[in-house]
Amino acid sequence: MHLSSFTGLGLFLCLLSAVSFTSPGLANNHQQSPQVSAQSAILVDVNNGQILYGKNHRQPKPMASTTKIMTAVVALAGADIKSKVKVSPQAAGVGESSMYLEPGEELTLEQLLYGALLRSGNDACVAIAEHVAGTEGTYVQLMNEKAVLLGTETTSFRNTNGLPAAEHYTTALDLALLTRYALHDPAFCRIVRTRARVVESLNGVSHYLQNTNKLLWRYPGADGVKTGTTIAAGKCLVASATKGDRRLLAVILNGSDRFEDARRLLDYGFNTFKDVQTVYSGEVYDRVKVTGGVSDTVPVRAEGNITINMRVDGTDQLEKKVALLRNINAPVYEGQTLGQIIVLLNGEEVDATNIVAGCTIDKSSLLHKVLR
Repeated sequence: MHLSSFTGLGLFLCLLSAVSFTSPGLANNHQQSPQVSAQSAILVDVNNGQILYGKNHRQPKPMASTTKIMTAVVALAGADIKSKVKVSPQAAGVGESSMYLEPGEELTLEQLLYGALLRSGNDACVAIAEHVAGTEGTYVQLMNEKAVLLGTETTSFRNTNGLPAAEHYTTALDLALLTRYALHDPAFCRIVRTRARVVESLNGVSHYLQNTNKLLWRYPGADGVKTGTTIAAGKCLVASATKGDRRLLAVILNGSDRFEDARRLLDYGFNTFKDVQTVYSGEVYDRVKVTGGVSDTVPVRAEGNITINMRVDGTDQLEKKVALLRNINAPVYEGQTLGQIIVLLNGEEVDATNIVAGCTIDKSSLLHKVLR
């Protein structure tokens, strides 16, 4: 809910606090942003979605096999991960990067997801699509529909594996959004952090799968996600890493040294910023006047926590703005939304949570009015 949702409802908008963390002499000495080779890149916090770095991150680009992140998202939502899949000749015949499936071979959907996300098997992606949706074309429609539902701005899929195709593109921003969603699925996380795995089909065929994401060996805390390479897209990488309670996500599109780019971005995020909790769930902010109730006012509280990334050098400026109803007619119910608190960092909105009634205020009866 945004401020405009309360327009005309007798609200007041106030600056709850405008606290500058700028230290004397440090305001213009922010750690220099990392230099990356990628044509397009972004660094985001997985927990709250805050953008910590961006370079041409809204510019449409082909994304090669990072497409398979979305392929996995639809598969995990659309079928039982333990269901059995019979590989068609069409799926087995897909070229380029492959886990070397054989026609008629039977594997579980989970095994095929390992093949798609570790070995980057184009054949595995088609087998997944045919199992879940009947045809790859129908499956691609599901991918596009899901992308829209998740809020992407500039993304279009034409296949399940990222092979070059007209109108197959995304942006670093959209790809970060899709991956951030995927990383909330435990099965997806388990697969993409796996360095190597041997998959044996029900027919007794063994497939050795080694993750193409070299960052899993090179960067402490690295736990995903997916590489991609074609002539059109260049070298691409979506990389995540976790340190303590913080998990960061870097997206590299068309970089000459994608692993070094990702390392620089992740180092920048972990070393330059720290988590700061700015709003606490249940924190009481004010009271709202109640008309016709057994009480004249109702206490209001923050519905959720807000934790944001702030620079460790203290040069960020934090603001909190509150939109709150001036009065409300009884009855009022505990948890009812009465406003919103918005957190801004350096003038940009980074997060928000509702302000809700802290208790129920019943409508005043005639007897109660007489007694009052």
